[in-house]
Amino acid sequence: MANEIADSTPVVAARRAPHYPGTRVVAFVLLAAFAVVAPFVLTEYWIKAIAIPTIIFGLSAFGLNLVTGYAGLISMGQAAFMALGAFTAVIAYGRFGLPLPLAIMLSGAVAALVGVIVGTPSLRIKGLYLMVATLASQFIIIWALQRVPWTGSGSFATLNAPPVRIAGWDVSTPTDKYFLVLAVVALMTFFGYNLVRSRVGRAWMALREHDVAASVMGVSMLQYKLMAFLVSSFYAGVAGALVVFGHTGAASVQEYELDVSIKILGMIIVGGLGSVLGSYLGAAFIMLLPILLAILMQKAAAAIGGTPAAVDTLANAEHVVFGALVLYFLIKEPKGLAELWHRLAAWVDSKVYSFNGAQTGGKK
Repeated sequence: MANEIADSTPVVAARRAPHYPGTRVVAFVLLAAFAVVAPFVLTEYWIKAIAIPTIIFGLSAFGLNLVTGYAGLISMGQAAFMALGAFTAVIAYGRFGLPLPLAIMLSGAVAALVGVIVGTPSLRIKGLYLMVATLASQFIIIWALQRVPWTGSGSFATLNAPPVRIAGWDVSTPTDKYFLVLAVVALMTFFGYNLVRSRVGRAWMALREHDVAASVMGVSMLQYKLMAFLVSSFYAGVAGALVVFGHTGAASVQEYELDVSIKILGMIIVGGLGSVLGSYLGAAFIMLLPILLAILMQKAAAAIGGTPAAVDTLANAEHVVFGALVLYFLIKEPKGLAELWHRLAAWVDSKVYSFNGAQTGGKK
């Protein structure tokens, strides 16, 4: 009886539908194919200003999701770790001549080292107090970068990166930079996806649900909490290096202020806490939000015969809508866009199975 009930559920039945791999698999294949051909079908503006930064911030959001969504440790310093990675990348590659792959890895390593130091208070405090501690690290790291002579010093500390080359590959065009960023992000996403499905990921989720009970069961809070900050900061550092090599061509402290950390936190809230897919869905949604708002406001102004919205009006509207979206997802849909996607995929699977069942006369 139990087996019959289990077999009759739409999702399980859909997976058994003949000649249908599943909505999630189809969507993944289509997305991967689009990612490969995107530079050849999108304009240069969309590649440089939308696609590349979306992928980079998706990686940084994924890193934050590891420590916040999976391990349950709130961090407000992700932008500062990106800044560490950005400046380390320029110094390692531009001044010391390290090969680009090593410079990117070193960027992550430096950010990870500082991340472990920042995450040490998590062994004693959590919740609001930990959030304040990581928030303090955001200001301390940016302040330090503004006063280290190697970074140019001052409130506008900026370092320009030299032309990017990997062996004989001159990474100069938007398409070249896009594929560089895509390759690094794909590799790190694959690694992170397997990590959260491993023993480490299960330990993080146990700490998130109840750290004391997890500790009693043998999960080391010292090891896994610090590991969460280490991996999360490493991802942020690599994302910062990709900002330099694949997007802006320079490292500047002004690009990594507190509002960037808040935006990255908003990405994982909107996309879905504890979800690999949610990190990238949230990044895409938040990065596309200003464009969608501008289009809607311009159309609304044209419809009522008013003047187009000013730049500062659009900026303020973006902040208001961003805050409203974060509140909405926290209250109404805490699992974010990832959960909405899973529901849609399950619904499509059930419809496909129903159609296939009708075509085959209900035979398995």
